[in-house]
Amino acid sequence: MKKALLLGTTGVAVALAMLAFGFVAGSPQIAKAGTAQPVEATQPVQTAGADTKAPDTKIDRTEVEGIIRDYLLKNPEVLLEVQDALEAKQKEEQRLAALGVIKNAKEQIFNSSFDGIVGNPNGKVTIVEFYDYNCGFCKRAIEDMRALTKSDPDLRFVLKEFPILGPDSQKASVVSMAFHLMMPEKYGEFHNALLGGQGRATEAAAIKIALSLGADETTLREKMKDPSIPEAFSKTYDLANKLSITGTPSYVVGNEVVFGALGQEVLAQKIEAVKAAL
Repeated sequence: MKKALLLGTTGVAVALAMLAFGFVAGSPQIAKAGTAQPVEATQPVQTAGADTKAPDTKIDRTEVEGIIRDYLLKNPEVLLEVQDALEAKQKEEQRLAALGVIKNAKEQIFNSSFDGIVGNPNGKVTIVEFYDYNCGFCKRAIEDMRALTKSDPDLRFVLKEFPILGPDSQKASVVSMAFHLMMPEKYGEFHNALLGGQGRATEAAAIKIALSLGADETTLREKMKDPSIPEAFSKTYDLANKLSITGTPSYVVGNEVVFGALGQEVLAQKIEAVKAAL
């Protein structure tokens, strides 16, 4: 917050400096307050017996900086106004950029063969979650997914592996994706057990859950070497970057990217908005 405010302060100072320098340099005379100054496209009138000389427009940098500093000290609220305006502009630019990405990468976002699906596979409304098995917020948000899919039989919930929290997360996701390739019908159970379980998600923990659900260990370990798995990760990282997703959980609902674990109620509202637009 302090850094952002400092950037806002710098921006205001620069803007005021540009305004001050531009005004002084471009205006040979400064009108008195409340006095209209006529502008005529004629040659300057010379006074008999007097030499005409252009007014001195040299700018005193120290004086201008003092004016800016004095203005900011007397009107500090302008910094917050500028900061709010900047944040609003950046959010709108981010939203418009995400719209373009979602439009151009719709299949990769909503229908990737590497993503697990819970809820109704043929549901009319799809919500996509970018998650990491070792993300504490994702562990809490799993209850939101369970509640939403239980209460809405027409909801399709896509789970997109996005391991960003270190080697353990990456290795656990490799097991997860290998299990999905082998037994997609049991992927929901695997996901719930690993993400909803206690302790850190690791390769060993993931393999243990996979075996408990009936996976053959030799086949599973062979699937873990499938070159399509790191390729899928690479595509997901690239997609997340384009959508400005840097943390988990993050969601794509309709044409909107939702950042953070905002809770069941917020996600339900987003889902209803998508339904209303169908």
